[in-house]
Amino acid sequence: CAYNNVGIHAPGNSAAYIHEMEAAAFDKVIAVNLRGVWNCTKHEVRQMLRQETGGAIVNCSSQSGVVGTAGLCAYTASKHGVIGLTKCVALEYAAKGIRVNAICPGTSDTPMVAKAIENAPEHMARLIDDIPVKRLGRPEEIASAVLWLCSPGAGFTIGQALTIDGGFTVK
Repeated sequence: CAYNNVGIHAPGNSAAYIHEMEAAAFDKVIAVNLRGVWNCTKHEVRQMLRQETGGAIVNCSSQSGVVGTAGLCAYTASKHGVIGLTKCVALEYAAKGIRVNAICPGTSDTPMVAKAIENAPEHMARLIDDIPVKRLGRPEEIASAVLWLCSPGAGFTIGQALTIDGGFTVK
């Protein structure tokens, strides 16, 4: 199994509306968040095909991969792309026993979120308050979902984007 977990916001500016964003910053986010997952998945699939035993790949998208997020156009576009990539690859290799799925974590206790809280405490407090469970996700909650998708118990789960966001996208 493999877990492809990567995510950056626009370099030097964690939030920017499209008219404020430099093309190079957009390209950097797409290169890391989407092409990085593409590159890893490509080589993981090659290895799993050589093994002839199948496998499971989990790609990390985001709640921003299933909804729009103002001020995060590059991040949101890249995470939507991860879901599309996941679905295509899942269909291409399901018959070979390779299961590919994505997780879409909500705002969670990560270094990237800690930096956002430090840089914009009022904004982040409002964002956290908008999560129905009124707290950040915990790393072990995200990890549990990844482990399940890698396990035989998820053997019939193909090409899904599992949202783990405290109910944020349900609203």
